[in-house]
Amino acid sequence: MEETFRFEGLKVYQKSLDYIDFVHETTQTFPRFEHYELSRQFRRAASSVSLNIGEGEGGTTKEYIQFLRISRRSIRECAICTTIAFRRKYIDDATRLKSRSQLISLSKMTSGMINSLRNPK
Repeated sequence: MEETFRFEGLKVYQKSLDYIDFVHETTQTFPRFEHYELSRQFRRAASSVSLNIGEGEGGTTKEYIQFLRISRRSIRECAICTTIAFRRKYIDDATRLKSRSQLISLSKMTSGMINSLRNPK
């Protein structure tokens, strides 16, 4: 049986990977000239959510909270990228709403983790 890291079992981590897949699929339809601008920024921000969840898990509680806060900032950055893409008509309203729904869920889950780390029972 393959060994795993603790963070790999976290639902928020799994959902963040799903969001990366969504962003990569979505940005493939952006105009070619955006591939080194908005597409790249959007993909990096989406990846940052997962990367910070995983990286922070190995440190102290204080460090983990800081990495989760960075992850939350990346979630907000993705919300901005979503809005820009919608305003430039690179995505339709259904895609915008799907993105925002996933981001709100990730934000709530990340905030919940921060709260549980600050106030262990």
